[in-house]
Amino acid sequence: MTKTTVCVTGLNAADSPAPGLAVLRSLHESGLGYRHIGISYGVLDAGNYMSGLVSACYLTPYPNTGPDALLSRIAEINKTEKIDVILPTLDSELDNYIKIEAELRYLGIKLLLPLKDSLALRDKPTLAEKIPTDIIKTPDTVRISDVSALRDAADKLGFPLLVKGQYYEAYAAYSPEEAVGWFYKLASQWGVPVIAQNMIAGEEMNVAGLAKRGKLYGAVAMKKLFLTDKGKAWSGVTIRNEKILEMTRRLIQFLNWDGGFELEFIVENKTQEIYLIEMNPRFPAWIYLATAAGINMPAMHVRLALGEHVEPKTEYEVGKVFIRHARDEIVPMAAMESLSTTGMIAHAAPSSPNPFSQREKGRPKTPLPLGEGQGVRVARASVFAQG
Repeated sequence: MTKTTVCVTGLNAADSPAPGLAVLRSLHESGLGYRHIGISYGVLDAGNYMSGLVSACYLTPYPNTGPDALLSRIAEINKTEKIDVILPTLDSELDNYIKIEAELRYLGIKLLLPLKDSLALRDKPTLAEKIPTDIIKTPDTVRISDVSALRDAADKLGFPLLVKGQYYEAYAAYSPEEAVGWFYKLASQWGVPVIAQNMIAGEEMNVAGLAKRGKLYGAVAMKKLFLTDKGKAWSGVTIRNEKILEMTRRLIQFLNWDGGFELEFIVENKTQEIYLIEMNPRFPAWIYLATAAGINMPAMHVRLALGEHVEPKTEYEVGKVFIRHARDEIVPMAAMESLSTTGMIAHAAPSSPNPFSQREKGRPKTPLPLGEGQGVRVARASVFAQG
């Protein structure tokens, strides 16, 4: 019987890794026997070369080229791969996938994507403006398109404040000069508007979840133990906070949400009030922690996209820790040349076991041939250890 082919995006593994590798790792360990292929935006994305996780990888145009370019490329890939499901993992690509969802379904490709209105509601400033406070509280948030608006926002919010990109990254500003510097940095990288938000001192807790038509199928709460300079979790532990999980359920029902998501909360030190800082409309890069704790949401996502019956899961193991670390991926120069010139790379077998899995110790190892005898260190891949 032909295997179900699942295509996953977001294969970069820099200091702020995309979720794609953690999603692929979860799918690999689901036992469902899917065939996995990857879509990436750069030759140096480490996931392109992880033959234990993907059978093939393809380059696609960057999201800012628009939905037509994406549809054309997916249709071309589909002639070879016969894709059954695409699981996007990046904020910036969701709008394009929503716009071409009907055409992809005509090609036989299924997705589980948020509705356009739902996606618009979870936008950082819109979320603060539209979500009823009896469902969830949010910090004061202002949308900024120029420096003069930033000064007005600073007068309203006071210092310190957070300056956020519309897709990624957030920085604390303790003075007007710092705020202006972060504004220009984020505007040049992610465009405007930039977001200014009241900074609340407290403990950070996140929830990764999965829903369909506003029904919650799985959710795992995590407390951050160590942060990068960009505020990303480099280590975290699963916790159970019933109040946060109930807030999650009510918010997702209000949004009528479809697909994976991440909610970022902060529990204020003095009052213990819980605030929603932001909502990311896709699985987080730490989603494998949820899998290791007992709820494999990427696998559930694919099954829901395929129209299969899936039972919601609420129980998971508390006290499971992830620690992110760097791993050098060594690949033949010929593989990079092939990807950069043809836009694709195929792995004939898995030529090596899943580099992340602890369940394949008995599998014989077949080294990836080095072509001309040359190897190159291409990227630092983020992997996870749980204990």
